[in-house]
Parts: sequence; C-alpha cells; structure tokens
Amino acid sequence: MKKFLLFLLSLFSFTLSQAQEMVYARKLVDTLTSPYFWGRGYTKNGMAKAAEFIAAEMKELGLKPMSNKGYLQEFSFPVNAFPGKMEVSINGKLLTPGKDFIVSPDSRSVRTKTALQQNDSVTFLAAADRLLVTLEDKLTWSVAPAQADFTHVMIAKKVLDQKPENISINVDAKLFNSFSASNVCGLVKGTTQPDSLIVFTAHYDHLGGLGSDTYFPGANDNASGISLLLNLAKYYAANPQPYSMAFIAFAGEEAGLVGSKFFTNNPLVPLNSIRFLINVDLVGTGEEGITVVNATEYVQEFAQLNKINDEYKLLQKINARGKAANSDHYWFSEKGVPAFFLYTLGGIAAYHDVHDKGATLPLTEFIDVMKLVIKFNEWLMGKH
Repeated sequence: MKKFLLFLLSLFSFTLSQAQEMVYARKLVDTLTSPYFWGRGYTKNGMAKAAEFIAAEMKELGLKPMSNKGYLQEFSFPVNAFPGKMEVSINGKLLTPGKDFIVSPDSRSVRTKTALQQNDSVTFLAAADRLLVTLEDKLTWSVAPAQADFTHVMIAKKVLDQKPENISINVDAKLFNSFSASNVCGLVKGTTQPDSLIVFTAHYDHLGGLGSDTYFPGANDNASGISLLLNLAKYYAANPQPYSMAFIAFAGEEAGLVGSKFFTNNPLVPLNSIRFLINVDLVGTGEEGITVVNATEYVQEFAQLNKINDEYKLLQKINARGKAANSDHYWFSEKGVPAFFLYTLGGIAAYHDVHDKGATLPLTEFIDVMKLVIKFNEWLMGKH
C-alpha cells in the first residue's frame, strides 16, 4: 500500500508539473502576441518591449546575465517599416490592412488617386506613380532591409468582385538606417563542468505592424519558441546540470538572421565551449511530429533523438532534414558549432499573416518536445 501511495504521489506531482508548464507556456504566448508588443517589430517600440519582458522573465527565473553589461546584447541594422497611414481603396471599396491587402515590405511611401492599367490577369500598374498592384491567393508578409523606388500593393483575390480599375492610396513608409535591437542572453551555471555549455536559442522578433491599426501577432512564429525556451530555462534554473545551460532570445531573425549573426561574430561565450545548440522556431503544433534541420550533419545525435523518442513514445515522427540557412542555428553551424533546429509539423497553417494568433495556437506537442530536449541533453552530458 505504501509503495502504491508513493507511486500515486509521484504520478500526481508529474501531472501537476506538466499542467504548470502548460499554464506558463500559454501565458507567455498570449502575452507576447498581445497588442502591447505590436508584433514584436519595428513600430510602437514592440521589439524593445519584448526584449525587456524576456530579460525580466530570465531574471525572475534565476538566470544570470551572460554579460557583465546585463541580459541585453545591443546591435543595429537597417529596416523598412510602416508606422503611419495604411489606406487603400479599390474601385471605391475601402480595404482592410492585413486581411484584404498588404504592401510589399520594401515599398516606399505613396499618396495618390489614379487609374490602373491591366498588365495581365493578376497585375495592374500606375506607371507614373511607380505603383504596382497584384492579386494574390494568400497574403504573406515579411521584412525588408531597404526601401525600393516603387510601391507594391498585394490584394487578396477573394475581396474583389471585379478587376481593379482605379486606386486611392495613402501609405506611410519609413526606412530606419540603423534600427536598435537587442539579443537577450541568460545563463544557468553548471555544477561540475561550468565551462561546457548546452545552448538553447529562439528568435523573439516577428513582423511588427502594418500601419497604426494592424499588427502580426506571431504566435507560432515565434512566441511558441520563446515559450519553450523560457520553460526550459525555468526547468534548468530549478534543476542545475553538470554543464552550464545558456539561453539566447534573438532579435532580427525575420530581417535575415541578423541577431544570431551578430552574436556569432561577437560571442558572449566561447563558441568552442558549446557542446550542442538547440534552436526552436515554430513549435506550436506537432500533430505530424517534428523536423530536425542538420540531422544529416550530426547523424549520431539524430539517431539518439529517435532512440529517446521511441523509448518514451513522445512524438509521432522525427523527420530528418539537411543543412539549411532557415533559422538562427545557421550562423553557429557555419562557425563549427554542432546544432539542431527543431520545428513542429501539422495543425494550423497560419504563417507570416495576421491569423497567427495565440488563441488558435494549439501547443499540441509542447510538453513532449520539451521532454525530448531534456532527455537528449542528459545523453549529451553522459547521464542517459
């Protein structure tokens, strides 16, 4: 009876821990996708607010700053942004930013009322105003480091019942030649081998806002990754390991992996002391398993991930992918740091649009991905 009660107690504690992790995970996603952070981008101080929030979380969890200057590693880069007017009417119909139309991220400011000339079935021009209009099946936005000498308006096909014949447009673009941003870096010191590191990374920036009334929440991309990073930070702060555990939240990923490139060129820890790096991005689903970038580069480590997954029956499948410059692991790999980039598969299709919201992000395999990472790290440190 005593053994049975102990088993029930341990099972209850395990279940309670999982529930607490999910509560914290959901809270982080909902917070980071709120209007206060305005898409964690380039207007309304969204990116700086997010950096300050993550630094405060690291401090609250008990992480130490990676630098004697604090948690923030400051840098700057050029970016084109849209802080003000974002008004478009087609054939007299006022369109909604983000939902009905977007402008290309390198668009310049423009204010005009003019006729449109049809170029082909989906392309329309106002050449004198250097204005391009295209009809799109899906509106997907991004970030540009420069400003073009024209404006490109992309309109969802489904919102128009006839071809665009005239346009009224007022778009305010602003090129920041030196936009200030910060990586956020914290550390849990190892108990016996503190000079050996396992590093966890995720970018916290997203696309920001399109005008003064529309923003891109960025739940899966990448509030989910920051949520996992901070949950791992919470776990390791409470359970110090032989190796030091480092946590880096990058800015500027959407602008071309700018923050991670800056870090690898100005490292706050010796890169050759990193035993392994795990980058997480788009980890809010998982119905169809996960994909691991660099799986073909680190065959033994990938085999161990699969062994752990099979033993603990965590994820439906772990897919192998080769080397790719598609997230913040890349610059570390280029410097010879062994690294994986993990992202989940299945579930919602929202990506780089206004529909990537916290309310619709399922976090389906969040706990299992976290378990996989923790068990993998035990193996890296020789404990598995």
